[in-house]
Amino acid sequence: MAEPLNIRKIIQELLAGRMRVPNFQRGFVWDPERVAYLMDSIYKGYPFGSILLWRTKQELTHERDLGPFHLPQNDPEYPTDYILDGQQRITSIFGVFQTEIELEDKPLWAKIYYDMKASENAQESSFTALEDEEVIKHQHFPIGCLFDPVLYRKETTDYDDTTIARLDKIQARFKEALIPVQTITTEDKTAVAIVFERVNQRGVELDTVQLLSAWTWSGDFDLNQRFEELAADLTPFGFKDVGSDKDLLLRCCSAVMLRDPSPDSLISLNGTKVRETFDHVVTGIKGAIDFLRKNLHVESLDNLPYDNLLVPLSVFFAGEPDKQKRVTNNQRKEMLRWFWHTCIHRKYNSQPIKSLREDVIEFAKLADGSITKLTHPEVGLSNTFFLNNTFRLNSVVSRTFILLLAQKGPRSFLSGNKIDLRKALKEYNRNEFHHIHPRSFLKTAKNSEIDDSCLANMCFLSRSDNNSISGSAPSDYRKRMGEDIEDIEEANFLPPSTWQDNFETFVEERSVLLTTYAAQLLGGGTAPKRKKGA
Repeated sequence: MAEPLNIRKIIQELLAGRMRVPNFQRGFVWDPERVAYLMDSIYKGYPFGSILLWRTKQELTHERDLGPFHLPQNDPEYPTDYILDGQQRITSIFGVFQTEIELEDKPLWAKIYYDMKASENAQESSFTALEDEEVIKHQHFPIGCLFDPVLYRKETTDYDDTTIARLDKIQARFKEALIPVQTITTEDKTAVAIVFERVNQRGVELDTVQLLSAWTWSGDFDLNQRFEELAADLTPFGFKDVGSDKDLLLRCCSAVMLRDPSPDSLISLNGTKVRETFDHVVTGIKGAIDFLRKNLHVESLDNLPYDNLLVPLSVFFAGEPDKQKRVTNNQRKEMLRWFWHTCIHRKYNSQPIKSLREDVIEFAKLADGSITKLTHPEVGLSNTFFLNNTFRLNSVVSRTFILLLAQKGPRSFLSGNKIDLRKALKEYNRNEFHHIHPRSFLKTAKNSEIDDSCLANMCFLSRSDNNSISGSAPSDYRKRMGEDIEDIEEANFLPPSTWQDNFETFVEERSVLLTTYAAQLLGGGTAPKRKKGA
């Protein structure tokens, strides 16, 4: 147990850079009311917990700011005290009382006032957080000035002697308050991570990322930092969200390292194992994304019917960063069959972890050559899939349908130009997908119980084409289409009945074309092109 510290000493240590926050700590999360209660506890002499510090001469590669405050570097001649427990309290104390670091927008939790009209009792707090316009002069006294003599004199100028004497007593209580401190001195980072994990189990439960960050952390490895670097690497390819989805990343880590996609299983690994194999995980994720982009036109995480599809693929492509994974034609076909079976039959809708675990094990075997075929459920697909399912942009079925259309290389209806799939799928919004038989046309012409927005009536269509077609009957806008209409029909699964203005006949015949193509994908191949005139 070290000597307790007073508030002034804590402020000095932080301003000198000798007390700092390791990056595996969570950020500042206290609300203004909780900070005000801490001030009340200090004022009334109530116990509010001790501070746990780790003293070391090693400077960490990655650190965290103290709330909104960027702390200066420590003098390398002095050891650094890293905060393992008590960060919320220390940040609150520093934010309320320090006056040297100016912020453009001081947070509300740092604007704490003593209410001189509040009743002094054991239960109620005498302190409150207030915005500037809420402050009542001569009732609310800013305690942020208590450790700055110049500011304190300025704030007490207009008060009578009796009130100043009262404020002096308040100032003295805060100046005399001592905060219990425990300090551990060691250069063993593994021991520090274990201490941090055990301390935090007493309070707010850590999420898996925080816990794993502590458990795997070393001076040159920080899990949060590595996730951020991965997000930056993937941003140019439209997959920044993968790096930001820590739950998904943890599933990939767990699947690659343990063949078990449940993140909690990672906690059973020691930090050295995680650090040594993390690059394998990154290689797997990047390989999986490259496979999805090149083979399925997946341009962002939003395009995937299930985020979890990335997990088994990451297992297949995981390995040494400098060794390129060679994929045989059979392996590629098997993974594509798996993709379409999983999405079309919504395999991950029920018991997702169980199904994912089974896939992870099989993908590992496919990668090492133990098996040549992946297991696929023998489930049939009928035309009703495209008739009964309606288009909702973020549903599994609709995302699967969009990718199915993308495989065919869709063309613009009026110009005949190929749709820029990279742009359409990266932006991924409803402006790129529209009704073939316009809804306004169907209001007067439709004679069917089939939903206007069934999948069989949807296609890629640019906003300009959609505006031009507007509510026209298909037979009308057919006249404005170019000579390459058969190529447009082929690329968009359009039967000749499209232009006959009979909605029910059109969607039923288009659903047959779509089902035939889907069956080809489920079988590991692609549908043959229709002959012209057919």
